[in-house]
Amino acid sequence: MITHPFPPLYDAESKVLILGSFPSVKSREQMFFYGHPQNRFWKVVAGVFEDAVPQTIEEKQAFLHRHHIALWDVIASCDIKGSADSTIQNVTANDLNVILENADIRQVFVNGKTAEKYYIKYTEKQTDRKAICLPSTSPANAAWSMEKLVDAWRVIKEL
Repeated sequence: MITHPFPPLYDAESKVLILGSFPSVKSREQMFFYGHPQNRFWKVVAGVFEDAVPQTIEEKQAFLHRHHIALWDVIASCDIKGSADSTIQNVTANDLNVILENADIRQVFVNGKTAEKYYIKYTEKQTDRKAICLPSTSPANAAWSMEKLVDAWRVIKEL
């Protein structure tokens, strides 16, 4: 059983909550979201906001605050082999109320189908909020080009 090793990122000004499934091995090592260099999350959100791609954790935190984005994951703990979402078992979900009660979240988004599956199964009833599923920024989602991802993710900017 692996427990999510780092806290959510949000502040009172956060308007959008983006949830992944569970942090990859690289993200767990770095103790921050989307740490694998092949994951396109940072390039996609930078493209959406026409901003520079943040490189350091400090730049990533500043980027998220500047654009009123909260980040966390659906899963608090699970059994997982490496970083493969397909191997996730024995899930315990994160309690999103810590964010929802302390930020002005207007919409919840999930990054990919795995996050959506676990959000619907464990979290939607507690939050009473539907999440919008965005195409995964994972390198495993090779069918989506950078351009298509940025287009699809533009909805996060409209809030």
